[in-house]
Amino acid sequence: MNLKKTFFLSFLSLILLPYYAQDIQFEEFDLDNGLHVILHQDNALPIAAVSVLYHVGSKNEDPQRTGFAHFFEHLMFEGSPNIERGAYMKTIQGAGGELNAYTSFDRTYYYEIVPSNELELALWMESERMLQLKVDSIGVETQRQVVKEERRLRYDNRPYGRVSEEVYKLAYKEHPYRWTPIGSLEYINKAALGEFMDFYKTFYVPNNATLTIAGDFDVVKAKDWIKKYFGSIPKGTKAIPRPSVKEPAMTAEIRDTMYDKIQLPMIVHAYRTPEMTHPDFYAVDLLTMVLSDGESSRLYKKMVDETQKATNVFAYSQEMENPGLTFIQSVAQTGVTLTSLDSLINSEIDKVQNELISQDEYIAIMNKTENQMVSVKGSLASVAGTLAGDYVFHNKNTGLVNSRMDAYRKVTREDIQRVAKTYLRKENRVNLYVLPKTN
Repeated sequence: MNLKKTFFLSFLSLILLPYYAQDIQFEEFDLDNGLHVILHQDNALPIAAVSVLYHVGSKNEDPQRTGFAHFFEHLMFEGSPNIERGAYMKTIQGAGGELNAYTSFDRTYYYEIVPSNELELALWMESERMLQLKVDSIGVETQRQVVKEERRLRYDNRPYGRVSEEVYKLAYKEHPYRWTPIGSLEYINKAALGEFMDFYKTFYVPNNATLTIAGDFDVVKAKDWIKKYFGSIPKGTKAIPRPSVKEPAMTAEIRDTMYDKIQLPMIVHAYRTPEMTHPDFYAVDLLTMVLSDGESSRLYKKMVDETQKATNVFAYSQEMENPGLTFIQSVAQTGVTLTSLDSLINSEIDKVQNELISQDEYIAIMNKTENQMVSVKGSLASVAGTLAGDYVFHNKNTGLVNSRMDAYRKVTREDIQRVAKTYLRKENRVNLYVLPKTN
């Protein structure tokens, strides 16, 4: 029966797309304890998404205790005095819902998608871990083992798994983006229980959180539940660390080589590019689409189709609260050197720096971008996450979900050429060769 319910929820999410092509309507307010609340009502189908975004990621960590934010992503499922250990997921899934969480450099995010008649349950459970998470030695030791295993599977023993860690370590020397959210197992092992409690009381507080409900619900009843379950949670009293360090500009290309348990070599170019609130972010994002979005993109045609020197190629920008990175990465075909891939990438970058993209290319990437904007509105989970993220990271501009495409439309072909010249410079990048281990 529960499997049928889960399938039903997934099916409903798929058919929501036509409804969300329109502007997203929402209401927002703050509780006295500082919790920001966003409500988006759509009664078309009987499901609701509940999310809590905590404004804490790996960049908020002590350099000698990296990995705490990601560790807490796991620890927050340990339960509370009213939720038995290990019962969090079982309870939501048993009610016909689904749930997940993730940690990035800048945020930790939790969400549940539940049948509308289980909305109160989801709100209560999120309030429980905000109010009285079970942070004890049993939970900490359990999650230590979970995080260790995750690191082994996703990073240490996975082909190319450690590449991102190496790139960020090379690209940043001062800013806390120099370590990735997975952090260090050494520091997680060293940390005492009191340090985890202190981290929880600092960051997982209502005045550092945004609660969002999107979907089918009664607004008056939802507000009553929010006040009932979240209103009495004490406001955090500790100062919330926000890194203010600015990474010095690159003055020369950083070149390095790493060896991994892989069969085919990979090349990675990582350029320093602006934060998500910078006007140039949109132009850089469109530039990456010109370079590698789809089989008609420039790098794909040159490296995969025409020369057949690469198995794949990707270009993408990461949405970061502080200046981040734009990646170009490609895996070589058997017998092809990374030097030849390097040359092909540089050649295509030279072209986009010195010539305007065609009008046809411009129209194509704008159409793809508009489709992406509509798709964001096509699932309640995406709507909830976007509303929360726009409020937290775009100067409380929650309505950006409805105007983001306007920002993309303002980008001209000349802007795309300009940002290519400004940011895709050799002296502004990490150039990493990833080679197979020989022993």
